[in-house]
Amino acid sequence: MNPSFNDIGRSFASHYYNLFDTKEQRPQIAALYHPTDSLLTFEGQQIQGQQAIVEKMKGIPLEDMQRTVTTLDCQPTADGGVLISVLGQLKNSSENDKVMGFSQTFLIKPFNNSFFIFHDIFRLVLHNI
Repeated sequence: MNPSFNDIGRSFASHYYNLFDTKEQRPQIAALYHPTDSLLTFEGQQIQGQQAIVEKMKGIPLEDMQRTVTTLDCQPTADGGVLISVLGQLKNSSENDKVMGFSQTFLIKPFNNSFFIFHDIFRLVLHNI
């Protein structure tokens, strides 16, 4: 297990959201995913491979969205990877938009002196009561 798992996980999440939340930089996020092995589950839809994941992300409407990360927890994996669990909130810049909670979980794996996203699971936290 990697003893620096917490620092690695926090640094990764910060880098990921900085890229993702900046429209001009979002295409650079492709480098974080493995060409064939990465798997994204977005709101229940499973997408595999870097190119398919990038295509899915192009259609996510986040131009006026602000993200707040409220908690971030990390655990090491036996192969040197890091499991990262993120809870946060998304809010559109519109005055009438409601804050939406989200949950995102990453499993990053070591590769060529760096890490790539092996698994990425994203869900809005919506409750139908």
